[in-house]
Amino acid sequence: MWNNRYATDAYIYGTEPNEFLRQQANKLPKGKILCLADGEGRNSVYLAQLGYEVTAVDASEVGLAKAQKLAATKGVSITTEVVDLADYDMGQNQWQGIVSIFCHLPPPLRKQVHGQINAALIAGGVFLLEAYTPAQLEHGTGGPPVAAMMMTATELAQELDGLQIDHCEELERDVVEGVGHSGTGAVVQLLGHKEEAHETE
Repeated sequence: MWNNRYATDAYIYGTEPNEFLRQQANKLPKGKILCLADGEGRNSVYLAQLGYEVTAVDASEVGLAKAQKLAATKGVSITTEVVDLADYDMGQNQWQGIVSIFCHLPPPLRKQVHGQINAALIAGGVFLLEAYTPAQLEHGTGGPPVAAMMMTATELAQELDGLQIDHCEELERDVVEGVGHSGTGAVVQLLGHKEEAHETE
């Protein structure tokens, strides 16, 4: 499905980064960043331009080929990996930051992926997410057509076990990101971090 969708010279979601990521990128510690379901690379390339060491994963080799092309035009390098998130191991204590922008998955898989986040971050590492909420179905301006694949603040707090949630808000905003996301959107935005280990006597 995604290979077919990305099989065009145009960038479906544009070449500019997600607005929430742009606003909050300074919260990500410098170092290694993992971008989940990064598609055509607009977010990973933006982070590489800021000096991060970025790995972008996605199920679509067509999307990631466009991500590499975008990186080349911007004069930066990113690592891309074609993966199925159902089988992907993020590792332990690997990443200074993990970014999930409109990564909509079936609920069992979403819980599996979110369940890895805290362990995969280094101490002090940051998780940044924006996704559509079920209220997005009323707008029809992007996202999956199924409410179960969208997210609420309450669900995220439950799924991100162990992560310290610093900010989590459901809101409506204008999402203007290519033809794929265009118009008023009902979103949830989240920032969280992995707590530093406390020394014991």
